[in-house]
Amino acid sequence: MTIEFSEGSTPNSSPLRIGLQRLLLLRAFITASSIIALVVIQFYSDLDIPLQFIIFVVFAIAASILLGFWRLARSTLISHGELFGHLMVDLFFLFLVLLNTGGASNPLISYLLVLLAVTATILPRLYVNSFAVLSIAFYTFFILLDSEVGHDPSHESMSQEVTFQLHLVGMWVIFVVSAILISVFITRMASAIKIREANLAKARENEIRNEQLVAIGTLAAGTAHALGTPLSTMSVLLTELDKLQAEELNAHEVKEDISLLKQQVIRCKQSLSDLTSYYNKSGTAAETVISLEKFAKDVQDYIINVHPTAKVDFDINKLDSRTLSSELSLKHAIINIIENGIKAATNKVTVGFRLVKKPSLLEIVISDDGPGIPPQVIENYGEPFISMRKESMGIGIFLANAAIQKLNGSIELVNLKTGGAQTVIKIPIDNFDNEHSN
Repeated sequence: MTIEFSEGSTPNSSPLRIGLQRLLLLRAFITASSIIALVVIQFYSDLDIPLQFIIFVVFAIAASILLGFWRLARSTLISHGELFGHLMVDLFFLFLVLLNTGGASNPLISYLLVLLAVTATILPRLYVNSFAVLSIAFYTFFILLDSEVGHDPSHESMSQEVTFQLHLVGMWVIFVVSAILISVFITRMASAIKIREANLAKARENEIRNEQLVAIGTLAAGTAHALGTPLSTMSVLLTELDKLQAEELNAHEVKEDISLLKQQVIRCKQSLSDLTSYYNKSGTAAETVISLEKFAKDVQDYIINVHPTAKVDFDINKLDSRTLSSELSLKHAIINIIENGIKAATNKVTVGFRLVKKPSLLEIVISDDGPGIPPQVIENYGEPFISMRKESMGIGIFLANAAIQKLNGSIELVNLKTGGAQTVIKIPIDNFDNEHSN
């Protein structure tokens, strides 16, 4: 027998174990309710109820319930056959009670439908059909048993007994029809629900997988940008160093260039380490809560260190200790867009961080004085492989947009009338209270 567990499930939370637990609770509830009804009937009527037998059955049922919960405490798996066996125990106790307390005339016989409904919801069709046949045979046995009881010869008593027998037969017909409907339709409904739950679970897994792929893609695009500039710097420095004579390699300026090369190598290794840690969902790669001020300073420090010659003006003075739900892919998404601005700018890029009171948003405005965004890029905004640069894959904006939308944020691209382009990023923030608002 092959047993599969969904993500996060354990043997102690399997559907069959839960079904057995609920069946035991149902058995306890029915027993307690029957005892209360028995006490009430005994108090208000003169029916001859075999109390010693009832006490024996109650103790037997209590022992079966305790044994069932002891079984639940064990770690071994519960099979369909074992659960069907517990249902047969309920059927056996019901048989004993009805045999000594009125047979088919006892309303407790309707409990068969409850047991059949439980079977139809948690067990395969073979068990359901088997229990339905047993239930119909069970009910038919007591109907036939009642019909064999001696009759009162008086005409009035015979008339009342015939009427009562017709009532019992009518109840039997209703039971048979109900049993067939339950075994057919509820079984199909339960099967359809299980299929639907399996499809929903699969869809959730696919969605989570797609989100992870998009997040990794965003980080990969940021890592590509992060590696591009250091590698270009290293290429230029190595080309210059290669032209020097041996005696010139000891010059102070050359040592500074070598130190810069080491820094760029460390930066490349850190970028690759971030990408690997994000894939493994460890360290800073997991989603964290970070203050707005620290988030903005991290972005600023990265741009300044990686693009020391670029003229980028940051405005982060109006931020405070409010927090932002962030992950590494978000920071790379912002950096990606800023670096696009640096590449497009003629002279400078401005990056402003500010708070919006209603709704509670962090708004990041990135402006450059370049030629602006081509119309075809704006029209296809958010789509992959849209770029006007031959060296670009055209997925930067697409991945950045996906990372920001994951946090319920948005990106707006516009061309300024004065020339250049402007990107407005809006991200919901946490802990935004009125006393700190602008």
